[in-house]
Amino acid sequence: MPTAPVPLAFPGGAPPRVRLAALLTALPGAVVPSLPDVEATGIANNSRLLLPGELFVAVPGRHLDGHRYAADAVARGACAVVGELPGLALPGKVPYVRVPDSRAALSALAAAYFGHPARKLRVVGVTGTDGKTTTATFTRALLSRAGRGAGMITTLGATIGSDLFDTGPHVTTPWPFELHALLARMVGNGDAYAVLEATSHGLVEGRVLDASFDVAVITNVTHEHLDFHGSPEAYLEAKALLFRSLAEGPAAKAGVPKVAVLNRDDPSFERLRGIRADVTLTYGLAQPADFGAEKIVHAGEGTTFTARTPTGRVEVRTALPGDANVANALAAMAVGHSQGVSPEEAAAGIASVRGIRGRFERIDGGRGIDVYVDYAHTPNALEGLLRMARSFARKRVILLFGEPGRRDRAKRPLMGEIAGRLADKVVITVDCWYEEDADHIIGDEAAGCARAGLREGIDFWRVRDRSEGIRFAVELAEPGDLVLVTGKGHERTLAVAGVDGPWDEAREVRDALASRFG
Repeated sequence: MPTAPVPLAFPGGAPPRVRLAALLTALPGAVVPSLPDVEATGIANNSRLLLPGELFVAVPGRHLDGHRYAADAVARGACAVVGELPGLALPGKVPYVRVPDSRAALSALAAAYFGHPARKLRVVGVTGTDGKTTTATFTRALLSRAGRGAGMITTLGATIGSDLFDTGPHVTTPWPFELHALLARMVGNGDAYAVLEATSHGLVEGRVLDASFDVAVITNVTHEHLDFHGSPEAYLEAKALLFRSLAEGPAAKAGVPKVAVLNRDDPSFERLRGIRADVTLTYGLAQPADFGAEKIVHAGEGTTFTARTPTGRVEVRTALPGDANVANALAAMAVGHSQGVSPEEAAAGIASVRGIRGRFERIDGGRGIDVYVDYAHTPNALEGLLRMARSFARKRVILLFGEPGRRDRAKRPLMGEIAGRLADKVVITVDCWYEEDADHIIGDEAAGCARAGLREGIDFWRVRDRSEGIRFAVELAEPGDLVLVTGKGHERTLAVAGVDGPWDEAREVRDALASRFG
């Protein structure tokens, strides 16, 4: 499994060159003026990143409107501008193409530019609050084990063959131009499948409108991103867009049924079960489902269980511990079943995943201290992680966590209360604090800890600097203790006062251990 991401390069090493007039035929309903006979060398929706000869698509956003930067795009060499506003005046003779929906246009143009690669693949979309990366990784592994070449785009980057491509900091679902460039690379690699994490942001912002999904998977829907969506109902509806795309998206591929994989245990099930699909499969641990589990045995080194499938039972072993990962494995097995993968092949594929960066990643601390790095950044994920850790911790559970600024403030005291209930000692620090005051963020979380009955300076501490907080948590540990460092996981940057800097959580933990023990 690749570990170090590399920058995205175009299939063949250079961007395609497409006649502008031919490219714009992908936009039915567009108002197209007379066009120069030129080639488009790319598509951009950020004027600062536009290169000469590229087509600029002006997309209105929550904070910035791309139409305001159309003149800047022209100054940087845009060959044309696409946008929603009527009568947008541009300098020089650069043509302006008006469309009903800029987001839809950006997606359609990107797909057409790369020759509609999603139509040449079977595309699996995985959405949900927690567990998307793990479920996608299990899915790719079992497809590959069964001889079905599969690429993958997740929070960790894009995995194609033996390469891991960097999709940018804090990016799970890339914007359409990068997305279809990656899909085209998968086609060029000979892959038959693409497994994509489809975030609620990516779905609402139209990044995957032309991804031509064949399978839609839900992990769960819990408290997250209410700053963006406004309400739990709107957040769930954003997730539902993936399933609606099965029936309402691009035409089905010949002989390929549209498959929905639903979590029978999750409240989202009642909403999503009514969305039409050719095949619907369910999985769960508590409710009767097509895919279930029994004889679950957890240990620090992983989990074993017996999977119940429509074609029989099979023993499954995964290096990833916890009930959540049993559910993730069952979801992946349901995908495999829909694609003709046997339970035995699926089990072998899941067993081949020896670990995932930033997902309960063990850092060898020696001296009898167990240290793990995990991405858990939602109330549901943190609670599940702490309950799992308590089940096999030899002594105390020491938790370091912190929430980012500019995000869903309502979950901060919830995270603090969960930490206070389930951890023995808690160190509160920050994730990326952008322009928001770090002490303000920590204060929200500290209020939750206090509400759970923890005493500041005895049971929980505030440490503003994350590196210092990790060192403090490691210093607290005694032989037999288990230390959880959560929130950043795999992420490679840390924003301090609005400035992104490099970050490696696992390295910070190793440095803290070396500082203590030498």
